[in-house]
Amino acid sequence: MKRILLSCLISTAICLPALAALKDGDSAPDFTAQASLAGKEFKFSLKESLKKGPVVVYFYPSAYTQGCNLQARTFSVNQEKFAAAGASIVGVSLDSIERLNKFSADPEYCAGKFPVASDANGSIAKSYDLSVREIAGLKDTKGNEVDHGLAERTTFVVTPDGKIAAAIGGIKPDENVMKALEAVQQLKAKS
Repeated sequence: MKRILLSCLISTAICLPALAALKDGDSAPDFTAQASLAGKEFKFSLKESLKKGPVVVYFYPSAYTQGCNLQARTFSVNQEKFAAAGASIVGVSLDSIERLNKFSADPEYCAGKFPVASDANGSIAKSYDLSVREIAGLKDTKGNEVDHGLAERTTFVVTPDGKIAAAIGGIKPDENVMKALEAVQQLKAKS
């Protein structure tokens, strides 16, 4: 019973709406980070990615946790729709790059379709005015303890000029993805 209550409390805390997050029209902070795509490490640069079109920057609490698994899977199965709208995707969490190497290649989640970046010290999340929480005793869906802070689940659609076209938070993980897709499709329709 205690485990169920703890899980419910953690889920609620993770899904709280972004109160201080950057808003539509704000400048998106530029960042460079170690990232993984299909289990291969590389240096991700938001500035470089924006040269190709809009970028969906989605912050999530932790790889291999229930909501994050669903969100990664939903981004993965819809990746071609994002690409058709001219947008790329990058996930950002406080997970280590070693953990993200596995998550990015896992066919059940990212499936090698988009990169995930390591924000191990939380500086990228904080630059987007997102809260980072420590929750002791949290275990992932594989039974491993999550040993890092959790950034609040918020997605930003960033236009090539570095402005935030949409800030999406406070909704279910799969709905978050669909709102981001709707936002990039609207951007494409306007251009």
